[in-house]
Amino acid sequence: MWKDIPVPFYLSVYFFNVLNPDEVLKGEKPQVQELGPYVYREFRHKTNITFHDNDTVSFLEYRSYQFQPAKSRGSESDYVVVPNILVMSASMMMEDRPMSLKLMMTLAFTTMGQRAFMNRTVGEIMWGYDDPLMSLINKYFPGMFPFSGKFGLFAELNNSDSGLFTVFTGVKNFSRIHLVDKWNGLSKVSFWHSDQCNMINGTAGQMWPPFMTPESSLEFYSPDACRSMKLIYKESGVFEGIPTYRFVAPKTLFANGSDYPPNEGFCPCMESGIQNVSTCRFNAPLFLSHPHFYDGDPVLAEAVTGLHPNQEEHSLFLDIHPVTGVPMNCSVKMQLNLYIKAVKGIGQTGSIEPVVLPLLWFGESGAMEGETLRSFYTQLVLLPKVLHYAQYVLLGLGCVLLLVPVVYQVRSQEKCYLFWSSSKKGPKDKEAIQAYSESLMTPAPKGAVLQEARL
Repeated sequence: MWKDIPVPFYLSVYFFNVLNPDEVLKGEKPQVQELGPYVYREFRHKTNITFHDNDTVSFLEYRSYQFQPAKSRGSESDYVVVPNILVMSASMMMEDRPMSLKLMMTLAFTTMGQRAFMNRTVGEIMWGYDDPLMSLINKYFPGMFPFSGKFGLFAELNNSDSGLFTVFTGVKNFSRIHLVDKWNGLSKVSFWHSDQCNMINGTAGQMWPPFMTPESSLEFYSPDACRSMKLIYKESGVFEGIPTYRFVAPKTLFANGSDYPPNEGFCPCMESGIQNVSTCRFNAPLFLSHPHFYDGDPVLAEAVTGLHPNQEEHSLFLDIHPVTGVPMNCSVKMQLNLYIKAVKGIGQTGSIEPVVLPLLWFGESGAMEGETLRSFYTQLVLLPKVLHYAQYVLLGLGCVLLLVPVVYQVRSQEKCYLFWSSSKKGPKDKEAIQAYSESLMTPAPKGAVLQEARL
């Protein structure tokens, strides 16, 4: 189960279609429309599994995605208007450069037909498209982007691994099971500006140490977010008859350094509710948040028309079986945003007012089902219940077996008492019984016939 996870995972993607791109270029408030979900079946399997002498095992986990038309609301051929990430990112990077370079970039954008917003299909935005600007950047600025071919938001995730994880097996100390020892050979990353934010804490996100309590927390390292995350206990519940603990994201997860000082290392920060991930995403002005800026500063959602944050649809959770630390049901939701604004000297950016514009949000969900769920329920719920009640049955049976000889002994004593109680009727009776007993003990004369005595 650990090597090839039998639980079916699904990736549901929702795009924010910009309804008024021309007006945004003139400085008006963006209006967006949520499209989707576009659902993909996610397949995971581990390779290069190597056990080490220090109670650890290293592995690569590959992921691949397969579009599910029946579960989706739309197709990959649907067109969506979104900000041109390459143009806006390159413009932001040139903001402090000489005006001559900005004018040259404006000319290059015009020559290649690049604009601030683009109208492309879902499949192209997800898995990549050929872009002359990408070819130009790779030619004159090699290494600026980690893409050598097509550019897509999820292009680097499909048919690829999430890095070399080295985790503890828990054989010598089960309280450390699946805790990350190293990721890509590193004990900590270097994306952020504080040792605390760079720490690799918790597990690889697939299981946690057993015997949890409400005081426990869930920590895991996410290569996609380039950081460790910590979830907190919310409530106990039941999933398909299996007891669970639900863990959710605290309000401090994406808080800025002013509201939550430990997050200062993730800065430069803006409003609470968004995290700057530019340092681990080729310096593009990308921000991570909850969908629709849920749990964020209200200013973020108010700056864009068409956002409706609510807990039921946009909060993340993990339901864990507390005895084993194995997830039963999970739904992890994140939103990718792009900070856009007008850059003086680059005509394509027009008069865009500074705004954190949502690009898309996605949810990774999985729930134990089928034979795996039945096996889990039988071994970890049903059998313990049977054993629990069996102890009382066996205890009762043991008591009955102990009472049988006691009752037998008591009944035997009552019979003996009834026999001898006949000697308590009076002195004459006692003398008669005594004489009779003596006659029984006197040897009988030869030829005498003994009479049978009956009790």
